[in-house]
Amino acid sequence: MFDKLDDLLIRFEEIMGELQEPDVVNDQTRFRSLMKEQNDLAPIVEAYKEYKKCNETIEDSLAMLEEESDEEMRELLKEELADARKRVEELEHELKILLLPKDPNDDKNVIVEIRAGAGGDEAALFAAEIYRMYIHYAERRRWKCEMISLNENGIGGFKEAVFMISGQGAYSRLKYESGVHRVQRVPETESGGRIHTSTITVAIMPEAEEVDVHIDMNDCKFDVFRASGNGGQCVNTTDSAVRLTHIPTGIVISCQDEKSQLKNKDKALKVLRARLYELEQAKQHDAEAEARRSQVGTGDRSEKIRTYNFPQGRVTDHRIKLTLHKLDTVLNGDLDEIIDSLIAADQAAKLANMQEN
Repeated sequence: MFDKLDDLLIRFEEIMGELQEPDVVNDQTRFRSLMKEQNDLAPIVEAYKEYKKCNETIEDSLAMLEEESDEEMRELLKEELADARKRVEELEHELKILLLPKDPNDDKNVIVEIRAGAGGDEAALFAAEIYRMYIHYAERRRWKCEMISLNENGIGGFKEAVFMISGQGAYSRLKYESGVHRVQRVPETESGGRIHTSTITVAIMPEAEEVDVHIDMNDCKFDVFRASGNGGQCVNTTDSAVRLTHIPTGIVISCQDEKSQLKNKDKALKVLRARLYELEQAKQHDAEAEARRSQVGTGDRSEKIRTYNFPQGRVTDHRIKLTLHKLDTVLNGDLDEIIDSLIAADQAAKLANMQEN
């Protein structure tokens, strides 16, 4: 591990030098690439420098203890030594986590798909609540949200919502949200007061760039139609809505959120690119099944990941056996405690897997 850290330290110094060169400053592509590499390495280098400094403190304190006879001074040195040893242990753990293979998608924006599952109108109402939960969470982190397509059920529920969340580290935090979300509560339409269980599915897909996925436009069929629903004066007056069919895979995407047919077409292609990228990733994950199992959650849309129980005011994440009795704040976008716990569990599983191998 320490040989690798020494190499990364050397590389970091090389990058700092290159960024000062006029040729690099004038080459924006090269400059951005080096800046990204520098930003990725900075936390590792900072932790490693502190680790080395703490080790020096330990050596100095031990040497001074051998020579020092003053009892008060010896107590101070022992305290300094204990603090440095404790910090070295913490930094060793931090460095192991920082050196874990980084998910190349972590810095990407995400496309979120929420679909009502079992439970009819109640599932659609819950889908709308989960949509609002993610919007509130994005606002807390100062991320930007953009609707792509929405299919409502007429009573405030969503049969399907597809939207994009853009911001630093969006995928790194939201990727654990893919799967089946279950709600247990008494529906407003239930006169007998019986608790019903309904489900929705959430899919979190990294936004794919054109370099990630090539789409042959000959494989795409576009149909235009008139948008329906709430959308202002342009709705029902122009053929602005777009339905994109990807012939090889049979994927169909409808987009009617924008007033412009061209903008709806661009959004539909973004979703298609993300879905094709997700399919390709799924193939790779199947080929690396063992590594996949070592992670928290498979990202599988059929995996039941969380239950929201209204009568008891609790949220339970089944993957890490975490239960929080603060349903209202979670639905209001306070997801950090759950997501931080999932990240910690995922890192622990990966560390354990690396040690086994």
